[in-house]
Amino acid sequence: MSKTRVLTGITTTGIPHLGNYAGAIRPAIRASEEGQSESFLFLADYHALIKCQEPARVQESVRAIAATWLACGLDPEKVTFYRQTDVPEITELNWVLTTVTAKGLMNRAHAYKAAVQENEENEGADPDRGITMGLFCYPILMAADILMFNGEKIPVGRDQTQHIEMARDIAQRFNYLFGETFTLPEAVIEESSMVLPGLDGRKMSKSYNNTIPLFEGEKKLRKAINKIKTNLLEPGEPKDPDTSAVFSIYSAFASQEQTAAMRQEFANGIAWGEAKKQLFELINDELAPMRETYNTLMDDPAQLDRILQQGAEKARDYATPLMADVRRKVGIGPIAG
Repeated sequence: MSKTRVLTGITTTGIPHLGNYAGAIRPAIRASEEGQSESFLFLADYHALIKCQEPARVQESVRAIAATWLACGLDPEKVTFYRQTDVPEITELNWVLTTVTAKGLMNRAHAYKAAVQENEENEGADPDRGITMGLFCYPILMAADILMFNGEKIPVGRDQTQHIEMARDIAQRFNYLFGETFTLPEAVIEESSMVLPGLDGRKMSKSYNNTIPLFEGEKKLRKAINKIKTNLLEPGEPKDPDTSAVFSIYSAFASQEQTAAMRQEFANGIAWGEAKKQLFELINDELAPMRETYNTLMDDPAQLDRILQQGAEKARDYATPLMADVRRKVGIGPIAG
């Protein structure tokens, strides 16, 4: 029985934080270990160029994200773990797909429409001011990422489902013109994925500047946890765990027994300082061994490159024959044969 092919991309514009770990990294690694699916995980560094024109930031992000996934237990032997830019067939397929994609489809992309709307709200502004072709054609590159490996299940947030629908439309158009080639991907909405609150109680996100660092060291971890927003209830006064960011983060790392015990502590009026101390100890116990591995990998970028290159070779075992088939079907390549 063939395994379902699951494909996930990680845009390389930032450094992973605690919310990324609990919500995406940890569950994806667990899924890869269960053996029920065939996992393709890639660092989307071409996508990063759409959002970021800071070369050092992109390069550091690639390094940190690769080191993070490996330190957290991702086994490159069990998955195909690669850097987008190491698989040249992706950009070649991107161009071929561009030639069969209607401009009207791209006009409907949410990110493009939002950028146009923002410009139109500024009186007299050109509707396309500041909009690059990278942003406009982003869904086609995403389609190439998926269709290159005939990804079947694509885990995404609800705001990304349109891109999967577009990838299906593009695949259907190509298949209609040139014969059955691409599997039609399906979005897997991660409704159950864990969303951690940040320091201010809102969703932990770099855009809110409220994140807790994942591997920046014990001192920074403790300092960040101590900054988590709480109310003014004194020690001894009962506290509501269901409205507490401290409790929410604690329960993401604790066992059922530990969570139940902490819930009782809240009912008993645990002091916020003590609750944060216990939260730090719980998280640090889980992260400490991974932090050591992360630091070792960050100090050895050549090792990271070797692992990513090995992953790219595995990826190209799929990409090379598929791209050869695409070339043949559209009529490019060698004249003989």
